[in-house]
Amino acid sequence: MNIPNKCPSCSGKIMVTELCCDECKTLVKGNFELPELACLNEEEDRFLKVFLSARGSIKEVERCLGISYPTVKSRLEALLARLGLGQLQSEAKRRRLEIVEKLEQGGIQASEAIKLLRELE
Repeated sequence: MNIPNKCPSCSGKIMVTELCCDECKTLVKGNFELPELACLNEEEDRFLKVFLSARGSIKEVERCLGISYPTVKSRLEALLARLGLGQLQSEAKRRRLEIVEKLEQGGIQASEAIKLLRELE
């Protein structure tokens, strides 16, 4: 997909304002936001495709792109943040820390902590 996602003049956000049927030429006008994935740059798009085709195997992504493990992890973290998914991971981490703190303070037993941590998976 080769859709411009930034204004060439000011780098502002692009809005789609008109859609046209290729068959009957019906026009639909309005303000339509581009999907998040359409806003990825070429490098992010390629990384995502390789990551998905590798079924999430970091070793396979390393091999396909010829980059190191830390670079794969860094690009993945950046992509998650770009797509607004970084906070999901930080929320899960925060919840795990809360469970461990309760366990350390004696608020819950080890078996309960294990159960709660497994539910987060």
